[in-house]
Amino acid sequence: MPSSEFTGFPPAAPRFFRALAKNNDKTWFAAHRDEYETAVLAPARAFVLALGARLAEDVPGLVADPRTDRSIFRLHRDTRFSPDKSPFKTHLGLLWWEGMGDKLASSAFYFQLDARDVYLGLGFYQFTPAALAAYRERVLDAKAGPALVRALGAVEQRGYTVGGERTQRVPRGFDPAHPRAELLKVKGLYAGISLGQPAALGSPELLPLVHGHFKALLPLHRWLRVL
Repeated sequence: MPSSEFTGFPPAAPRFFRALAKNNDKTWFAAHRDEYETAVLAPARAFVLALGARLAEDVPGLVADPRTDRSIFRLHRDTRFSPDKSPFKTHLGLLWWEGMGDKLASSAFYFQLDARDVYLGLGFYQFTPAALAAYRERVLDAKAGPALVRALGAVEQRGYTVGGERTQRVPRGFDPAHPRAELLKVKGLYAGISLGQPAALGSPELLPLVHGHFKALLPLHRWLRVL
């Protein structure tokens, strides 16, 4: 599917998620599956490829795979270990990542659309054990550690919010007095921004809008990509 086929997400896409939040059950979804396929899934597939083509200019090893469970997260929730048994997520989640490994095992570009908001993020929602060990080693490094501080400062100055789950204390075996001790508490690290419902959502102009934000976050990605 060529990138020119992306024409935007129609108004029916956020409306679908608004209705799904009020009717989160399999019977309702079965009756509205065609709406999901047409208003959400079809433009999502085109968007994955179109934005992926743009991002590949900055990240040559980028993966943009418009299949469900690849760049497009499944709408069905895994309720096995959750007290919330609602069967469906009430948002669209898209991911572009670098390399041929697990998509959650590398720094990735994330797009989320729900009834009221578009959220963009970049980084690791949660480090894998191997990535966490490599991350901590780089935080302690005399060159890589200060480079991360600069990268985080650069994205924050541009208006992005840095997030990620943290431990209450510096992990055992690390010096609590280290100048980058707070970064050693990190279990996931990402930066992102909420855009509300941008005027460009329903047009091809969403592509340069999102691409521009992801380019602004590249300093963080370039630091995280080696984990």
